[in-house]
Amino acid sequence: MASQLISLISRPLPLFTAATILRVVMLLYGLWQDANSPLKYTDIDYLVFTDAARFTFSTSSGSPYTRETYRYTPLLAWLLYPTTWPGTFWFSFGKALFAAADLLAGYLIILVLRGPHMGMPADRACRYASIWLLNPMVATISTRGSSEGLLGVLVMALLWAVLEKRVALAGVLLGLGVHFKIYPFIYAPAIVWWMDAERMGRRTETKSQKEKNFQNTGVSDDVLAFVTPERVTLAFVSLATFLGLNLIMYALYGMPFLTHTFLHHVTRIDHRHNFSPYNILLYLTSAYPSSTPLKIESVAFIPQLLLSTVLIPLAGGKRDLPTTMLAQTFAFVTFNKVCTSQYFLWYMVFLPLYLPNSSLLQSPRLGLSALAVWVATQGLWLQQAFNLEFLGLSTFVPGLWAASLAFFLVNCWILGIIIGDLGSSSELEVKKRS
Repeated sequence: MASQLISLISRPLPLFTAATILRVVMLLYGLWQDANSPLKYTDIDYLVFTDAARFTFSTSSGSPYTRETYRYTPLLAWLLYPTTWPGTFWFSFGKALFAAADLLAGYLIILVLRGPHMGMPADRACRYASIWLLNPMVATISTRGSSEGLLGVLVMALLWAVLEKRVALAGVLLGLGVHFKIYPFIYAPAIVWWMDAERMGRRTETKSQKEKNFQNTGVSDDVLAFVTPERVTLAFVSLATFLGLNLIMYALYGMPFLTHTFLHHVTRIDHRHNFSPYNILLYLTSAYPSSTPLKIESVAFIPQLLLSTVLIPLAGGKRDLPTTMLAQTFAFVTFNKVCTSQYFLWYMVFLPLYLPNSSLLQSPRLGLSALAVWVATQGLWLQQAFNLEFLGLSTFVPGLWAASLAFFLVNCWILGIIIGDLGSSSELEVKKRS
């Protein structure tokens, strides 16, 4: 039975058929639960998206920001225009779109796995892609109406374009991704660091030549060597795409676009459904606003950005780009002042690329332990949150706070494992080049 199942998910057609059926079943179940249960299947964010689409197209001067709590690019509201048409079928259009994005992200995962960077056979690539395509958590989040599947497509397309050395396309995707959700900007340092002259096919040197050149060059020579045509192209195209989209949206929607899409996140205080250890502090800040100029919601970015945009890219960018991007994303989500279940998809899309050579699979005991404590501490937090939000019990301290710290520490431990695996990835890369 197990061998037959593995055989099925080793071929693209059965794999994608099963992934599609899974999402169709969950979409239909969601319609039933929404109609028959007080606990709705549809995510509250989806109602925000569809309301924003309705406000955008209600009049010639409509704006998605008429809908309170809409903190996204207008592109998302534009994509959901069909949800403004009458009927349950059209209302669910966005959910179907996000579920389809899951499938496209899975296809891009297979392309990366089979590409020159990893060189994996088709059957094995499909098996690893099933970690994303057949993951019930991924399917649930998308069919509830979360747009994270679209980000999965953009990020995986960006990685594929970089590994295939399609620099201009990578620049467009990076600029579009940052406009769409801000956080993909963390990948820019790792990608730029990865794009050295040797990897881009401009120069091939032996180890002794590298050491000799290193001794004979000054700082100015190193800077000039760093500024390669590919890096300049990536920077120019991504910046032009990002600024171009922002200028168009600003011309259409004015200051509300900048305020809600970008500036809001600097001073954002979300204390509900938040796994972050900042949760209780943000709750107290929302109840008793501080008058000090240095506020926790603004300085919380410092450790997060130091790890995800400086230390991890420098440590791993030239060793293994997919694993480095996973580590960056994992650090960004773990140390973010707001951490929700949807954000887990940001790094889960990289798991099929990381796991084949990871210590989590090479040591099954370690892998199962990491999965068990990740699920257990998340479940502990959810139990405390349920008591608070549904039963009205005050579980802030020590329950919710202790659960947040436990989940944070487990994530830090797993992040350490991922970063540690970058060393073994470096050894594999050296063997490939030799």
